[in-house]
Amino acid sequence: MARVIGTMSSIAVLVAVAGCSDDAPLTDPQGQPISTVTTRVAEVNIVNADRDLTRTCLAPTAPDDGVTDVTRIVVTDPALLDAVCALGIGPKVTAVAAAPGSVPEYLGPQLGAVPTIGSTPGADAVAAAKPDVVLATPQTEAAAKAFGDARVATIAPGGWKERFQAVADALGRSSAGTRLLDEFHTETQKTGRRMDAQHSQVSLVRFTGDSEMIAGTGTFAGQILSEIGVQRPEPQRSLRSFTVTDENFTDADGDLIYVSFQDERGLEHGKEVLLSDRWLDMGAPTWKRVLSVDDQIWYGTSGLAAAWLVLNDLKGSLDGNS
Repeated sequence: MARVIGTMSSIAVLVAVAGCSDDAPLTDPQGQPISTVTTRVAEVNIVNADRDLTRTCLAPTAPDDGVTDVTRIVVTDPALLDAVCALGIGPKVTAVAAAPGSVPEYLGPQLGAVPTIGSTPGADAVAAAKPDVVLATPQTEAAAKAFGDARVATIAPGGWKERFQAVADALGRSSAGTRLLDEFHTETQKTGRRMDAQHSQVSLVRFTGDSEMIAGTGTFAGQILSEIGVQRPEPQRSLRSFTVTDENFTDADGDLIYVSFQDERGLEHGKEVLLSDRWLDMGAPTWKRVLSVDDQIWYGTSGLAAAWLVLNDLKGSLDGNS
């Protein structure tokens, strides 16, 4: 059994099952739709299997006093969309200058419906987008040049909180950005106290097509666990993630294990491991304390909108499983 892992993106395990041969939806005798959302994988429950992505983005925020509000935004790096979503101003985004399919699914239909016009957009796409501000990163500044005289705000590399505040600053919402980060921190502290998080030992394991890795405290999910005050098993208290081997296999154990899968191949490999005797002999699997989470949300991206989703996943699962 191979056991390595690298950085993963998300896997959508929410599978809609076709109804009959004519593709009609499944219904009960009263004609009401029957839910066909997959809620388990390899005998492991999926956290928030029926997540409502229309509720990912937060309430609209107002600009700082005396600041003229932006009206039309183009984003050249999809990683910056999370901050726009958390500021509640997704409807102001007129285009994403990146490849089709690059908008993270967890951001929901509002941002998923924004045109993706490629990193070298044509004249028609530029004219239709007509931004008054372009959000870019150092790696995507070249794409911003296509938008002529529009103001370009380049967001420097940094941690997810720093990136969120930088986007808020660039969009004239410095006060709102600070307030929203403070609200999130306050909620993590309340959650930690309510759940007695310091007495939980939570393990984080991720699967690729042929490997598995224990996620370090420096990963996005690891940072949120730390902010809440959740403890990690002693072998997992390094910032860096590390590969699972024959020698350290049981380092994956804990009071509770959250597992995730990079893609379909990661899911298939994960199923093999989760159903193996060696895995099932560990403490958490023996006591049915293993849960599956969305890899993209927990690791594949980072931002305040995703942070709230991870926090809510933990609120709904940590209490009854640790």
